[in-house]
Amino acid sequence: MTLHYIFKTATRGLKTNKSRSALTILGIVIGITAIMMVMSLGEGAQNLILSQIQGQVGSKVIEIAPGGKPKGPTDFLSMFSDSLKQKDVDALKKKSNVPHLNGIMPMVFGSESVAYGNDTYRATLYGVTELATGMYNMIPDEGRFLSDEDVKGFSDVVVIGAEVKEDLFANNEDVLGEKIKIKGKNFKIIGILPKKGAGSLVSFDNTVIIPYTTAQQYILGVKYFNHIIIEADTEANVARTVEDIKITIRNSHNITDPAKDDFQVNSQADGIKMVSSVMSVLTLFLAAVAAISLLVGGVGIMNIMLVSVTERTREIGLRKALGATEKDILNQFLLESVALTAMGGFIGIALGTSLSFLTAIGLSKFANLDWSFTFPLSAALMGLGISALVGLVFGLYPAKKAAHKDPIEALRYE
Repeated sequence: MTLHYIFKTATRGLKTNKSRSALTILGIVIGITAIMMVMSLGEGAQNLILSQIQGQVGSKVIEIAPGGKPKGPTDFLSMFSDSLKQKDVDALKKKSNVPHLNGIMPMVFGSESVAYGNDTYRATLYGVTELATGMYNMIPDEGRFLSDEDVKGFSDVVVIGAEVKEDLFANNEDVLGEKIKIKGKNFKIIGILPKKGAGSLVSFDNTVIIPYTTAQQYILGVKYFNHIIIEADTEANVARTVEDIKITIRNSHNITDPAKDDFQVNSQADGIKMVSSVMSVLTLFLAAVAAISLLVGGVGIMNIMLVSVTERTREIGLRKALGATEKDILNQFLLESVALTAMGGFIGIALGTSLSFLTAIGLSKFANLDWSFTFPLSAALMGLGISALVGLVFGLYPAKKAAHKDPIEALRYE
């Protein structure tokens, strides 16, 4: 029996019971659709997060955080330390230590209540310098940002986020020059940051920005820094600058063993790599969970194929009597099973792609997210491969059962 005839016979068998064939592949369709959606939306989310990071933080920015990297649950508290001091900033500023340094900014932060009249707002407070405009894209929509003179003079000035303005000055459009209280101290509003909204990964809508010197002296009462932010002169020199920073701070802290570092140095490239790894693992995990439904679909296919073998017992006996071999019968029923799952795979890919595309449009339009649709070619190929494999594996037993039927007994079957 030729392959063409086997395929033709298998197709005719599937067409005979269209409704049953459609219901049989439903599990495969659902599984492949879920995999396509998870992979597509996962890639879309990853692209959105990475674009937010790249757009919000300069590509040449390097962050130094206090505390060593935890090696286990008991080391978690080591991340919250006061290891970064002014002596570290002074050492890093020396050209001989960090030759490719373009700018350095100490940073402190905390959560503080902000008051205007009888209204209060719980805001995130950042103490920074004028360099934050370039490093973190903190460019005011109204007024101006902090200046070098504000930092050196411990000035009582503040730049507020759009949400802070809306909450404290609901009926007042012009708030520049107004004064708000932070820990009983008056601060003059000199700038207002543009509204980023919930769609932004890094949003300063609920923040108040003051000189870090003022924050240390009058608000937080600390002598250390929560972060030290450094900008390299070029992207090509970021990796070299990271190594120079590590050497400089180790010398400043008298550390000879890198394993005992009481600080962490991370560049934007490190952050992007970490986010990409986490998102990829999460996406694959969710895709694996979605693929479980393929097993359910496979069991359904095996069950239906066994029913089909029983119903077509006389047909099998007649084919064998006319010269069909066990291999021909095996190939026929195996081809039917693979054809069913492959059909389900194609339908699942088409349905998953359509739903992912509509979801991407919905997220862009209604959630105000810069979400782009991506077609996961790897998921499509994986879906087709898995569906064909499911058909092969779960169709093998029914096909073997059909092939091994005795032709005489099969012809007697009623």
